[in-house]
Amino acid sequence: MPPELDEPHRMDEPRRLDDAGMGLDGITWTRVSAKLVWTDLIATIVIGGVVTAGLVLIGVASGGTGGTAGLVWFVIGAVVAAIAVVTAALTPRRIRSIGYALRDDDLVLRRGLMWQRFTAVPYGRLQLVDVNRGPLDRVLGMSELKFVTAAASSNIRIPGIPAGQADDLRDRLVELAESRRAGL
Repeated sequence: MPPELDEPHRMDEPRRLDDAGMGLDGITWTRVSAKLVWTDLIATIVIGGVVTAGLVLIGVASGGTGGTAGLVWFVIGAVVAAIAVVTAALTPRRIRSIGYALRDDDLVLRRGLMWQRFTAVPYGRLQLVDVNRGPLDRVLGMSELKFVTAAASSNIRIPGIPAGQADDLRDRLVELAESRRAGL
């Protein structure tokens, strides 16, 4: 048997970004608050319910189940309701997949179930760290950190951080960003 096949990873197998040798091994990930599940579930249920109800009302107004047009709207409403239910069912697992880690030179973010996304933000590229708290977040004691970087199209954010921890993390990241930009 060739020696390459004795290694833990075969060349014909896909590699995960968090596999050994990909630069993300040995990282201690910090997960977001489990309370974030509630905010996402409420948003999913409200939006899914409103859109489904609207589609059903359009179906009733356009002839009910007796006409083809009304039936089409009912079917679309059922599809939207099914998507909302599946999204709500996957929400707890999706929230558990969100995490971040502070490394020596950058902040690494991870998220995603099927399509995992790892983003590394060098501290020297951070221009602004913004703390947002919506009404439901304030009730649950959470915050969201949003980052503005030197890249024009960055949409980097960490949702569901406990409020006190978010302020400390913001201050730490601003301090690291200023020291990196100063060349220290």
